Amino acid sequence: MPRLQLGDWVDSGVDWLVTHLSWLFDAVKTVVEGMYDGIDAVLTAPQPLLLAGILAVLAWWLRGLAAGVLSFAGFALIDSLDLWDKAMSTLSLVLVATVIALVISIPLGIWAARSKAVSAAVRPVLDLLQTMPSMVLLIPAILFFGMGVPAGVVATLIFALAPGVRMTELGIRQVDAELVEAAEAFGTTPRDTLLRVQLPLALPTIMAGVNQVIMLGLSMVVIAGMVGTGGLGGAVNEAIGQLDIGLGFEAGLGIVVLAIYLDRVTGALGTQLSPLGRRAAAKVRRTPLTYRLRPTVAVIGVVVLALVAGGMNVFGSNAGTAEASATDVGKGREVKIGYIPWDEGIASTYLWKELLERRGFEVTTTQYAAGPLYTGLATGQIDFQTDSWLPVTHAEYWKKYGKQLDDLGKWYGPTSLELSVPSYMKDVNTLADLKRHAADFDGKIVGIEPSAGMMGLLKDKVLKEYGLEGSYDVVDGSTPAMLAQLKRAYAKKEPVVVTLWSPHWAYSDYDLKKLKDPKGAWGAGDGVHTLARDGFAADNPEVGRWLKDFSMTERQLTDLESRIQKAGKGQEQQAVRDWLQDNPALVDQWAPVAGDADRAS
Repeated sequence: MPRLQLGDWVDSGVDWLVTHLSWLFDAVKTVVEGMYDGIDAVLTAPQPLLLAGILAVLAWWLRGLAAGVLSFAGFALIDSLDLWDKAMSTLSLVLVATVIALVISIPLGIWAARSKAVSAAVRPVLDLLQTMPSMVLLIPAILFFGMGVPAGVVATLIFALAPGVRMTELGIRQVDAELVEAAEAFGTTPRDTLLRVQLPLALPTIMAGVNQVIMLGLSMVVIAGMVGTGGLGGAVNEAIGQLDIGLGFEAGLGIVVLAIYLDRVTGALGTQLSPLGRRAAAKVRRTPLTYRLRPTVAVIGVVVLALVAGGMNVFGSNAGTAEASATDVGKGREVKIGYIPWDEGIASTYLWKELLERRGFEVTTTQYAAGPLYTGLATGQIDFQTDSWLPVTHAEYWKKYGKQLDDLGKWYGPTSLELSVPSYMKDVNTLADLKRHAADFDGKIVGIEPSAGMMGLLKDKVLKEYGLEGSYDVVDGSTPAMLAQLKRAYAKKEPVVVTLWSPHWAYSDYDLKKLKDPKGAWGAGDGVHTLARDGFAADNPEVGRWLKDFSMTERQLTDLESRIQKAGKGQEQQAVRDWLQDNPALVDQWAPVAGDADRAS
């Protein structure tokens, strides 16, 4: 049977939409960004514990004293983990996605409840949205809206849309037909029947749908973090990329606190708004822990806390502008750096973050997989990245996006890609030797991120050249996961073959052998290049010049990588500062300012 070229048709359709409807996507992007920025500004304006108090008062009013106390404790925990800003970013994203999803889903659900034809047409679309893997939604979202919050919000609301439609339709259809007939018999218009009979009685079911929309939105934030939305989802993705169990647990716990709070509050809100719910709640026996504030008292409490926040001058910052100096080249301009969680990428990224901040720039760094990183550069969402391996490893991305990027040159090279084994594997010295030792390695080659260029080269070329396709499977994962597997196997003297590259600190920590490649399947060594968005060097000529002139020796790079490894997770920039303190001349060498020594070192 001939292959159905469905994927090609979808690609063509997406290309047509990007070409002809970019104005619409830009408008949606502007609206989403405006909503997000407004909500985030409100949530991050007060001191964390003051906002925690406001949220606790709302929980106390809706669910009782115990809920209020536990809510405050949960948000205080988030603040104590230094995740408050990330949690508020996540909450802002979920609220924006929820609001837009409900604006679409509730009217659509009402329409479906009143028309069997609409219900029949909508049902397969909802089935598709609910069963399509959520990560797939990110691909068109990136192409339509670029990197960052808009893509994450749109992917999240599409993923969370279906329950809002289904539960609204279900709630209205479940309203007793006799009540509807009685309303119509008394001459009630269809509009009033909907607003005064069906919707009030369907409200508990509709609120259950709202609850499900919020929960699905929260479940999507981790995946949305892959496209640079930041927040707790970004922290989880960073933890996955660096195999940081502690950070992953903390960020995951923050998501759990938000999920429980929103679940309980929306559930109680549905009870408060529904006539039947209020009657049922009135019959519940009250205890001190279930005591609820009266609405007037709750509003007064929220207002008092807000006034306290204003009186403490915590809405906004009145910090003065730092006095300009010869080293203040950036004058507060923002620079966005993206990076892949490879060791040389982490080292060079945090090195340039420190150098640019010493020169007066505001620098943000965000971790991505290779695909989203190049997409972000091509669309101008990211200013530059320092870890492009050309011309071989990242050839696929350069071929696709090269015309939209500016190559600022090679700062390190040549490099090499290789498969490596521990030195105690005496009979395995070349790639050809792997074939007869497949059983020793369980037929597995431990790989890194599937989007990495070397993984495609390994699967498409290297395995074929040495006849290893039927003997080995390449295990996709991440660089930290590969290194963890290497560490585990090395400690037990077990056979293991891993994807590695030079330079890498693993060769100094472990006694490893690079498997020889007599057929040259890996190709010639790459250079590590800095790639920038089109126009970045023109917008920032000093930075462009610094990056073009930048280079590191193998000793400098491996020494900095080792310093970062020893400092531990979350201490990358401090490790860079300590390293620059030991090498003070390098600051002026890499980021020179005419006629002025570096005073910030």
